[in-house]
Amino acid sequence: MAAEDISDLIRAGIPDAVVEITDLAGDGDHYAAKVTSASFAGMPRVRQHQAVYAALGGRMGGVLHALQLTTVVPK
Repeated sequence: MAAEDISDLIRAGIPDAVVEITDLAGDGDHYAAKVTSASFAGMPRVRQHQAVYAALGGRMGGVLHALQLTTVVPK
């Protein structure tokens, strides 16, 4: 799955998200994502991650093999 596709899916599910994707292994299969969204305010970290996974529509573990996820509430 391409980094741009991951960003597009996350932004479609979390419209105010600022998404930064890094290819960790250079193989197009292992990524890190930093997702910043005001919608995360007041949410525990696990709920923030669940929101991102929901935006990815079940692609984790299938088309998208590995994603190191960091979520942030803007200051």
